[in-house]
Amino acid sequence: MTLFTKIINGEIPSYKIAENEKFFAFLDIFPLHKGHTLIVPKIEVDKIFDVPDEYLSEILLFAKPIAKAIELAYPCNRVNIITVGLEVPHAHIHLIPTNTTNDMNLANKKLTLTKEELLQVQESIIRFL
Repeated sequence: MTLFTKIINGEIPSYKIAENEKFFAFLDIFPLHKGHTLIVPKIEVDKIFDVPDEYLSEILLFAKPIAKAIELAYPCNRVNIITVGLEVPHAHIHLIPTNTTNDMNLANKKLTLTKEELLQVQESIIRFL
């Protein structure tokens, strides 16, 4: 069982943004920028292009209102998507508020937010959903 499955199942706490029968969205607890959100399918598949077609085709539709809410909560040029998937063997996408190309570099120093700050970010995004 992956770390993300444990988060989906509620075995590990998270800052949930949205959920439906196929996907779970939650804050990255070591974000590049406030609003950095992860979206994972509720099935355990390691690589994004091994995800079943129905999930792959629907993940962007699930992500779209979340990205719009992030833009409203944390004004930026755009919210971009990256898929890396090396840190957890469970397919996922990152939604990252972006002003420059360098804003999406996962090698950049991550923010260290308190629980209270993460709750504030969560509430700020959910308010615009």
